[in-house]
Amino acid sequence: MAAGASRVFVSHLSGVAVFDPNGDQVGRVRDVVVMLRGQPAADAGGPQHERPPSVLGLVVEVVSRRRVFLPMTRVTGVESGQVITTGVVNMRRFEQRPAETLILGELLDRQVTMVETGEQVTVLDVGLQQLPARRDWQIDKVFVRRGRRGKGGALRRRGETLTVEWSAVTGFSLDEQEQGAATLLATFERMRPADIANTVHHLSAKRRVEVAAALDDDRLADVLEELPTDDQVELLDELPDERAADVLEAMDPDDAADLLSELAEQDKERLLQLMRPQDAAPVRRLLSYEEGTAGNMMTTEPIVLQPDDSVALALARVRNADLSAPLAAQVFVCRPPDETPTGKYLGLVHFQRLLRDPPFTLVGSIVDTDLRPLPPETTLPAVSSYLATYNIVAAPVVDDGGHLLGAVTVDDVLDHLLPPDWREEAAERLPDAGGPRAEGIARHGG
Repeated sequence: MAAGASRVFVSHLSGVAVFDPNGDQVGRVRDVVVMLRGQPAADAGGPQHERPPSVLGLVVEVVSRRRVFLPMTRVTGVESGQVITTGVVNMRRFEQRPAETLILGELLDRQVTMVETGEQVTVLDVGLQQLPARRDWQIDKVFVRRGRRGKGGALRRRGETLTVEWSAVTGFSLDEQEQGAATLLATFERMRPADIANTVHHLSAKRRVEVAAALDDDRLADVLEELPTDDQVELLDELPDERAADVLEAMDPDDAADLLSELAEQDKERLLQLMRPQDAAPVRRLLSYEEGTAGNMMTTEPIVLQPDDSVALALARVRNADLSAPLAAQVFVCRPPDETPTGKYLGLVHFQRLLRDPPFTLVGSIVDTDLRPLPPETTLPAVSSYLATYNIVAAPVVDDGGHLLGAVTVDDVLDHLLPPDWREEAAERLPDAGGPRAEGIARHGG
């Protein structure tokens, strides 16, 4: 995007920082709002045709993560890697109106028709042009790929890509039952699951289902864990049972148990039956405990080592990038077997202690036995007090026989202490993650 450019493709705007005239960052672009249905206009000496759609404004995620509307009339510049505004931004939450369309959320991956040939093509990107001597913008170009989509939105064959005038294609305003999501997913590649969940939450119900269908099981599991409960249930209900079971297997057992607890008993049991027995077993154990207790909140997959394992092995386990920070803060030392429920629980070793001892040291010789474990029936207030009293971020949960059942982490506790809609409220209150902006979805000529 050259400085002062009068045309820009929407993929290049995704995630771009928005600044006021003083150079202070206002937020980041998350989508572009257009009015698809233009008014008829007479071409000089020719037939009536529809004007290109007007660009109404940008959806901007401000520093509080609230999504607000920025009219294009208040955009003074679209320069290299940034959008400049007049500095006046209405902080009211953006609410999409019936006649408005979101380009990233609703137009990309649509199948439309070439006017001259009747050929169906897939939309990869949309170009915007600023009108001469005005701050108004309109759609003028569409970047498409030839080739029909097959089941699930995938292209049956990869055809050539080309950029055409808006007037050269038709079908944007028609309802599409099986819109793909590959192009939209390209903007998710470098985003954290929590940020993807925030984006998915703001999509229409139809687009949420299409995105869920396109995500792989592991990625969808990560996103589901960050979504509000209502969105989780809605998406899980839209998936085929076998796929839903696969996604539940990919989720952390405690998150899967929390989600299943929201379903009707017959639906919950049907999905548990479809899960692999080794994955369903810990989920069933969690569901057997009363809600709000340590047994119900715990994760069944803490780091478990045997007493004759070395500090070097412990540190290698802690370095696992898939572990949350609270789970990686300590290792639990137990007699075999080392999968929950384990053999006799001996104690734990904090991460800082692992850093202080030589790599060849056996963890059994440095285990902390002073911190008493929690029984699974411990209530939420008692668990909270326990973590606060001992200044720790994870606590062992041990049954009457001395077997380690799992660990309650501080994030598990917060999930239950906060109100049910906390994830939606967090989207307005938390600071911007400030992650890297999504790369362009497609490469264009010119």
